[in-house]
Amino acid sequence: MIETFSALRAIMQPIAESLNVTIDVPGHYSVETSHVMKNGKRLWFGGVQVKKHYVSYHLMPVYVNPQLLAGISPALKKRMQGKSCFNFKAVDATLFGELERLTGSALVDYRASGYV
Repeated sequence: MIETFSALRAIMQPIAESLNVTIDVPGHYSVETSHVMKNGKRLWFGGVQVKKHYVSYHLMPVYVNPQLLAGISPALKKRMQGKSCFNFKAVDATLFGELERLTGSALVDYRASGYV
């Protein structure tokens, strides 16, 4: 699980350079924007978290704008749980590459929406 967490964290980490890392401990990595919502909290971008049987990759921009998911592969879609979470038990270079591109598109979308 640590190898999977590390690989997924490596996808999120370059994006985090233009955002705010709120949690960076073994097994949990979380990133938010500087945009403050009506409830006074900052808008969450996403994170990576080790769970009991898998590692979760959360990407909130796909919840905010589901159109970002329009071009994802059926294999990546199969990894989704809910509207913005992808679960993995092992490293999958092909799917992680696709997830990296999706994460980049998500940052572009948040910027265009004025959240970053």
